[in-house]
Amino acid sequence: MTKKTDIPEIDSGLEDDLGAEFDLRGDNLEHAVETARAEAAGHLETAQRLQAEFENYRRRVTRDQGDLVARAGQRIVEELLPVLDNLERAIDHTTAGGDLTQLLKGVEMVHQQVLDVFGKEGVEVLDPTGAEFDPQVHHAVGQRDDATVPDGTVLEVFQKGYSLGGRVVRPAMVIVSTGGPAHKG
Repeated sequence: MTKKTDIPEIDSGLEDDLGAEFDLRGDNLEHAVETARAEAAGHLETAQRLQAEFENYRRRVTRDQGDLVARAGQRIVEELLPVLDNLERAIDHTTAGGDLTQLLKGVEMVHQQVLDVFGKEGVEVLDPTGAEFDPQVHHAVGQRDDATVPDGTVLEVFQKGYSLGGRVVRPAMVIVSTGGPAHKG
């Protein structure tokens, strides 16, 4: 073969033996080669088109995911704005000489609003007081001897933990008991 697109050379002895029949078969061979080439070109074109469509799809999905994350962030901010407004009102009330009991009541209300926003977003509070210590969801910051509870029980929570969709966002910081009986679990 000389070139990829050229038809292969025919053995002259074969051409002489077949005579007129060769002309018929040769035409069929040329036609078959041309048909195969056209079919291959069509497949190449289809493959290139599908590859371009896939690249466009991949870019679109990436862009849509970015938009989704931005919209989710915007929704959370919109839900937290009233909480921020109430916190600013509590600060203004106190700086204007307001009653500290009312300030405490206002701050407690703001705290509940934040927890409500978290609840809407699927955030769960991890407050493991009295539970068995679990290093997957708790961070031990200290130990205290207490023979009245099983060894490895959470005695005190310094900082609550939070989980989102079953994944720990922040482990609870806890004090764990020592010196008691072993857990029965």
